[in-house]
Amino acid sequence: MGKAAAETVVLAVNGKRYEAAGAHPSTTLLEFLRTQTPVRGPKLGCGEGGCGACVVLVSKYDPATDEVTELSASSCLTLLRSVDRCSVTTSEGIGNTRDGYHPVQQRLSGFHASQCGFCTPGMCMSIFSALVKADKEPGRPAPPAGFSKLTTSEAERAVSGNLCRCTGYRPIVDACKSFAADVDLEDLGLNCFWKKGDEPADVSKLPGYDSSAVCTFPEFLKSEIKSSVDQANGPAVAISADGWYHPKSIEELHRLFDSNWFDENSVKIVASNTGSGVYKDQDLHEEYIDIKGIPELSVINRSSKGIELGSVVSISKAIEVLSDGNLVFRKIADHLNKVATPFVRNTATIGGNIIMAQRLQFPSDIATVLLAAGSTIAIQAASKRLCLTLEEFLQQPPCGSNTLLLSIFIPDWGSDGISFETFRAAPRPFGNAVSYVNSAFLARTSGSHLIEDICLAFGAYGVDHAIRARKVEDFLKGKSVSSSVILEAVRLLKDTVSPSEGTTHPEYKISLAVSFLFSFLSSLGNSSNAPTKIDNPNGPYTNGITNGTTEHLREEYIKVDSNDLPIRSRQEMVFTDEYKPVGKPIKKAGAELQASGEAVYVDDIPAPKDCLYGAFIYSTHPHAHVKGINFKSSLASQKVITVITAKDIPSGGQNIGSTFPMMGDEALFADPVAEFAGQNIGVVIAETQRYAHMAAKQAVIEYSTENLQPPILTIEDAIQHNSYFQIPPFVAPKPVGDYNQGMSEADHKILSAEVKLESQYYFYMETQVALAIPDEDNCITIYSSSQIPEVTQGVVARCLGIPLHNVRLITRRVGGGFGGKAMKGIHVACACAVAAFKLRCPVRMYLDRKTDMIIAGGRHPMKAKYSVGFKSDGKITALHLDLGINAGISPDVSPFIPTAIIGALKKYNWGNLAFDTKVCKTNVTSKSAMRGPGDVQGSFIAEAIIEHVASVLSVDTNTIRRKNLHDFESLAVFYGESAGEASTYSLVSLFDKLASSPDYQHRTAMVEHFNSSNKWKKRGISCVPITYAVTLRPTPGKVSIMNDGSIAVEVGGVEIGQGLWTKVKQMTAFGLGQLCPDGGECLLDKVRVIQADTLSLIQGGFTGGSTTSETSCEAVRQSCAALVERLKPVKESLEAKAGTVEWSALIAQASMASVNLSAQAYWTPDPTFGSYLNYGAGISEVEVDVLTGATTILRSDLVYDCGQSLNPAVDLGQVEGAFIQGVGFFTNEEYAINSDGLVIHDGTWTYKIPTVDTIPKQFNVELINSARNPKRVLSSKASGEPPLLLAASVHCAMREAIRAARKEFSVCTGPANSAFTFQMDVPATMPVVKELCGLDVVERYLESVSAADPTTAKA
Repeated sequence: MGKAAAETVVLAVNGKRYEAAGAHPSTTLLEFLRTQTPVRGPKLGCGEGGCGACVVLVSKYDPATDEVTELSASSCLTLLRSVDRCSVTTSEGIGNTRDGYHPVQQRLSGFHASQCGFCTPGMCMSIFSALVKADKEPGRPAPPAGFSKLTTSEAERAVSGNLCRCTGYRPIVDACKSFAADVDLEDLGLNCFWKKGDEPADVSKLPGYDSSAVCTFPEFLKSEIKSSVDQANGPAVAISADGWYHPKSIEELHRLFDSNWFDENSVKIVASNTGSGVYKDQDLHEEYIDIKGIPELSVINRSSKGIELGSVVSISKAIEVLSDGNLVFRKIADHLNKVATPFVRNTATIGGNIIMAQRLQFPSDIATVLLAAGSTIAIQAASKRLCLTLEEFLQQPPCGSNTLLLSIFIPDWGSDGISFETFRAAPRPFGNAVSYVNSAFLARTSGSHLIEDICLAFGAYGVDHAIRARKVEDFLKGKSVSSSVILEAVRLLKDTVSPSEGTTHPEYKISLAVSFLFSFLSSLGNSSNAPTKIDNPNGPYTNGITNGTTEHLREEYIKVDSNDLPIRSRQEMVFTDEYKPVGKPIKKAGAELQASGEAVYVDDIPAPKDCLYGAFIYSTHPHAHVKGINFKSSLASQKVITVITAKDIPSGGQNIGSTFPMMGDEALFADPVAEFAGQNIGVVIAETQRYAHMAAKQAVIEYSTENLQPPILTIEDAIQHNSYFQIPPFVAPKPVGDYNQGMSEADHKILSAEVKLESQYYFYMETQVALAIPDEDNCITIYSSSQIPEVTQGVVARCLGIPLHNVRLITRRVGGGFGGKAMKGIHVACACAVAAFKLRCPVRMYLDRKTDMIIAGGRHPMKAKYSVGFKSDGKITALHLDLGINAGISPDVSPFIPTAIIGALKKYNWGNLAFDTKVCKTNVTSKSAMRGPGDVQGSFIAEAIIEHVASVLSVDTNTIRRKNLHDFESLAVFYGESAGEASTYSLVSLFDKLASSPDYQHRTAMVEHFNSSNKWKKRGISCVPITYAVTLRPTPGKVSIMNDGSIAVEVGGVEIGQGLWTKVKQMTAFGLGQLCPDGGECLLDKVRVIQADTLSLIQGGFTGGSTTSETSCEAVRQSCAALVERLKPVKESLEAKAGTVEWSALIAQASMASVNLSAQAYWTPDPTFGSYLNYGAGISEVEVDVLTGATTILRSDLVYDCGQSLNPAVDLGQVEGAFIQGVGFFTNEEYAINSDGLVIHDGTWTYKIPTVDTIPKQFNVELINSARNPKRVLSSKASGEPPLLLAASVHCAMREAIRAARKEFSVCTGPANSAFTFQMDVPATMPVVKELCGLDVVERYLESVSAADPTTAKA
C-alpha cells in the first residue's frame, strides 16, 4: 500500500473483470465506463447528480460477514478510485439483446414508458435498485409469484430523482408499480400485455420477475477480496504514485496534512465526491485524499443519551438508523428523505453536507434539522479534538480543509411533552430541489401547555448558515400559546430572519419562515385540551382528497397530505382494424434497446482513432469587441491542444452557425464583436471531453466596449431603439373585421391590460452533440443529434466552402429535441466540422449542461397588452393586441411566431381582431422554436383575456369561454381554408363533453365546499379549450425489400422520441399488406427504419411542427404502392401455380425475375389542403397551499381529437408528455438571466422541470376518433405539440384557487386593487403564487383573531 508503484483499480462491470491502471484520480466512474468498457447505458445528462441518466448499481462485498450490499449511485459524481474492488451493474448488465431483456426493461417498453429513450437506462437502474433493496428487506412477507416486495408508494418514489422530458412519467410509474406486491393491476395504464377493459389484468401476462436472476457481485471478485485481506496490513500511506491516498486512520490522515506536498488548493479531500455536483471543480486536482476508509468516521453508536453518526455515514444509512428511533429521530429521517435524490443520498455523507454548509454556505436542510434537535459535533483541527454544538460550529469562520469533522451526536429527547416538526418549501415535494426556506422546531411543553423550552432553527433563506431564532425562543419560553403570543413571536421573527443583499424573493422567504413558525405554534396551541383554538394549517382537511369519482373516495385518504396521494390514471381510446397494423397501439420500435442502453446516440459512437474533443468558450458580455483569449495558469490549461476561432474557417468558407431559409443567418463565432452573452468565441480542443470542458473554464476573455452602443436586452429597450426584425408579408398574421366598429358596439371595455410570459429551456436529456470525421477529397461525415439534417448539411457546406455532396450528415436518433435540436444543433456540427477540417482528425463535441443551457435560447419571452370590448352577456365584440416578442440576436424562426400566436388565440370568436406585433432584435441568445412555438403563448393570452372579462362581469369563466367559442361559420372567417369541413369541427362538443358534464358540475361544487371549509389550502378547477393549426410539408420516403424479404425504410423525418419509426413500420406493413395472406401483420418484424443520411435520401426537410410522422408515413405508403404494383403480377402468376404465396417466396421469385425492389416517393401536400386544425380540451383541478405557495395538481382530464390515430399508444404518450412539459412552462420552470442577459439558471440545481412528484395525482386522457377526412393521412391528425397548450388549464385553475385565498383574506394587491382581478404571469412559481395569495396573510389572520377575542382565539 505504501509502495510508490501506481495502484491498479480492480472492479467488475456487469460480471466482467476490469483493471484501470494509471487512471487520473479525477476520473469518474461514468467516464471510465463510457471510454474504457463497451458499456453505453449510463449517460451524461447533467454532471450534477440531478437527472438520473447516469445511475448504476454499485455492490460492495464485506468478507468479514460474507455479505453484499447494493446501492444505486450517480456514476457522473462517483470517482473511479472510490469503487475499487466493487462490482458495477449497468442497464446492459441486467438484460440485453443477446442474453434476453430483464422484466424491468420489458415492462418499461410494454407500458410505453420510453420515448426518446435517453433517460430510460437510468430509469431502469433506479427501478432495478429499488427492487433489489425491497427484496432484501428481511421483515417483509414473501410476495406473490411474479411480484417483488416493493410497495406501490415505494414504486412511485423509486424514480423520484430521475428526470424525463418526454413521457410525463405516468407510464414509467405504471411499469414500476407492476412489480409491487400491493398493486391492483387493473389500475395500471395502457400496455401491451393485456387489452384494457376487454381482458382481465393478470401477473402471468407480465414478463416474469425473479429476484435472484441477476448476480450483482461475481464470485471471482469475492475470492480476490478474501485473498487480499490477509495482505492488507502493509506500511502507512506516505507516498502515492498516482495521486490517490486512502489513509486508514486519523493519524495517517494528519501525517498527510503535515507532509511537505500538501496544499489545500490542489489537494481534494473526498468521501463520496457528491459535493462536486453543487460546487463544480474549477480546475483539475492532482492529489486526492479519500477519507472513507477511516473506521472512526463510519461509527454508528446508539445509547440512551442519543445517536452518534460518523461523518462519512451516508445520508441513506443515517435515515435507516434514525427511522428506527423515537418521534424526533423519525421526523429527522422523514426530512432527510427529501434531501437530494435516492442515488445521491446513497453515497453522499452526512458530514460532507454539514461541512459544505459551514464552509461554502450551502443551503443545507440537514444542518437546519440537526440544529433544532440540539446536535453536537466532534472535530479535529490539527492535533486538537473539540466538541462543539452544531450552532457554534456553524458560526465559526469557514474551516480549512485540514479540519476534520469526526462525528455528529443527536440527543435523545424522549417523547414526554416533546413536539418536533420540520418544514421545507421547495418546488418538488419528494426532494431533488434545494429549499427556498427550511426550518425545524423542537419544544417541550408542560401539562398546562406552557412552553418550557423551545428551539427554532431556520435556514436557506439567504443567510450564510442555519440560525436559531434566539429572541423568539426567549420570548416564547414560559408562555401559553395564544393568537396574540403567536402574533408577537411572528413580529420578532421578522426582525430575525433577514435575507442578505442580492437574495432572490426575499419577502417570500420571510413569509415562509413566518408560515412555518405559525404552523408549529398553532399545532402546540391546538393539542387536545389547549386553552386556545387556532385554525391549524396542519389539521385534517375537510375532504383532503381529489374530489370526483366516488370510487376513489376511500376513507384512508381523508387526512392525507395531497402530495402523498397515489398517482392514478385512466386512458380511453377507440381501436380500429380498418388499416391494420396501422391504428394498433403497438409498442415503440426499439424500446427495449433503449431500456438496455444498447441504442446508440451520437455520444455512444465509439471514438475513432486520434479523436479530439471540443468545448465552447462563450462570451459573458452582451456587446463587446473580443480582444483576445488567454488562459489562467492552471492544471486544466495544460490540457489545451489548440483553440479554434473564426480565423480557422477555411478560405472560401463563411462564418455561419445557423440559418433559417429566407430569414437570415447567425454567425458561428463572435468576430470581431460578441453580440450577446453566450455567443461562441472559440472552441477549446483537448484529448478528452472532460479535459476540454475543464480547459474551457480556464479561458479569460479580454473585452473592449469602445465605440459600441449599450446592449439592447429587453422588449422595452428594443421598442425604444426601434430594433426589430421584419415580418415578411407571406408569414404575417391577418386581422379580422373592424376593431373600432367592434369597440363601438361594446357595453364594457378593458383597456391596456397586460400579461407577461418568460422563456423556457428545452431540457432535452441529451445535450447538443456532434462528431465530425474528415474524409478523402475534402469530404466530411458528421454524426449530429439534429432535427434538421438537410439544413445542417447546407450550413456546414457554406461554412467550409465546399459543395453539398462533400458533406454527409447522419442522424440515427435524437435524445430529445422539442425544437432545440434544430437551429442550435447546427452550431455544434459546424464547430466540429471547422475543427476537424483544420486539425485533419475526428473531433467530437458533447456540450456540458451549463453551456447547453446558456447557448440554447429556448422559448420566446413576450409581453402582451390587450384592449377588449364585450357585451353585458359576455359576448366579446373586439380585441386589440400589442405584442412584444424578444427574438434575440438573429431572426431564426422568430418572424413566424406572430402567426402562431394569433393562430392559437383565434380559438375564440373575438368578433373583430386587430394587433400590432413587434419581433424585437436584442443582444441575447436567439430564441428558437420550442414545442408549440407561439401557439402555447397565444392560447394562454386568450385565456388570460377571457378570465379578465369574466372577473369584470363577475360570472363563471366557463360561461364566457362557451359563449365565445366559434360556430363553423365564424371559424371559417378566422381560419380560412385551415378550418376544413364543418363535420371535422369538434371543439364545441369536446368542450361541452367536459365543462357541461354532471361530473364537472359536481366537482366545482366540491371545490367551493372545500374552500369554505379550509382556510390555509384552496382549490381551483378550470376547463380550457385549444385549437392548433398544423402545416403539411413535402417529405421523401424510400422502401427497399431485401432478397430475404426483410425491408429497409428511409424517411425524411428523424426519430426524436415521437414514435416516427413506429408509425412508419406500421405504415410499411399496411402498404405492402395486400401482398400478404394476413394483411401485413407478419411484415412488422421484418421492417427496419434506418438512420437519416443526407446523401442517401435528399430533401429530407425538417422534423418539427407535429406533422413529420404522418407525412413520412404518406411518402412510405406511396413507395409501397409502387412496389405492390410491380409485385402483383409476380404474386398472381405464383398463385396460379401454387395457391397461397408466402412473403419470402414472393420476394425470392421477384428477385430472380429482376423486379426493382426499391421504390422512392416524394410526397407533396394537396394544394387545397396544406394545413388543418387540431382540437382538444382539458380540465385541471389544483390545490394551493396559501402558506407556502406550493401547488399540487390533484387531477387533470384531457380530451384530444387525434382523428383516426395511426398508433393510439404513441399518440397517448405524446399527449401526456406534451401536457407535462407545458405544466413545467406554466409553473416551476424559471428561466433566469443576469443583468447582461446571460442565463444563470444553468443546471439541475436552479432549473426545475417537472418530476414524478409534480404530475397530476389523477391523470386521465381520452383520445377521440373524430370524423374522417380523406385528405388527411388515413384520416389521422397530429399529436406532438397541440396537447401542450392544455397545460394552461393548470395555470387557470391556480388562478381560481388564488382568487379563493384572496377573497378569504381580503387581499387586494395589484393595479386593479381587487381581490378577483389580478395579473398572473408565466411561470407562476411558488413565490409568485404566495405573493398573489398575500405575503402577510398569517399576520392578518392573527390580528383579526386577537382583536376578536384576546383570550380565546377561535377561527
